[in-house]
Amino acid sequence: MIHISRNIIIPDEYLKEEFFLASGPGGQHVNKVATAVRLRFNLLACDTIPEAVKSRLVTMLGNRLTGDGELLIESRRHRSREMNRAAAVERLLNLIRPAVHPPRKRKATRPTKGSVERRIQQKKRRAGVKKMRSRSSFDD
Repeated sequence: MIHISRNIIIPDEYLKEEFFLASGPGGQHVNKVATAVRLRFNLLACDTIPEAVKSRLVTMLGNRLTGDGELLIESRRHRSREMNRAAAVERLLNLIRPAVHPPRKRKATRPTKGSVERRIQQKKRRAGVKKMRSRSSFDD
């Protein structure tokens, strides 16, 4: 069971772990022991996650979800199975937690009168500098 927030948990029945041989350094240990982990989380079937969070997750994850609504996370960085499992769960949490809190509505604001005047004055100053650099008609 994974705790995402106070109210939201993911029961183990929605998670599947597969272990396989990892590539890379590790010598003979890497050739003999399946330490890499592939974590499958069935998002669409999970009934402990509220629908609003699910819809935000589907939008955020986009094409990372399979056609069946599963999220696949692989971890093969560490040499031990337990560390790879912990890294995969941590990545899952990092993907889900931002969707738990709804984004704030943006308030439309306008620039102040002073900032508009300062911007226009800066533009005029810059235009004057560029005008001074141009060739005058007397140089021909």
